[in-house]
Amino acid sequence: MTRKRGKKPLFEPGCVPAPGGLLDWRDGQHFDRWQDRPCALCDKPTPMRSHFGEPVHKACAENWIAANPVEARLGRFASDTQPKSSQRATHA
Repeated sequence: MTRKRGKKPLFEPGCVPAPGGLLDWRDGQHFDRWQDRPCALCDKPTPMRSHFGEPVHKACAENWIAANPVEARLGRFASDTQPKSSQRATHA
């Protein structure tokens, strides 16, 4: 059995923002309403989770992306996928 590199995301991540950009974490799956766990970056408690289930404050993740722009491209922290825009029918 071959082992995959890295951890599989719990739900589909989108694009990694540019350094200094903001993450779009609107999906409720980023919030664990049952348990705060220590942030992977600052060790303070947080209910927030990355796409990989890693406990991390959104602001900590954004600061990490800004401080590690090359490594950030590997997708440790990413925004949510954006739904495809639906064109509404115009009524005359």
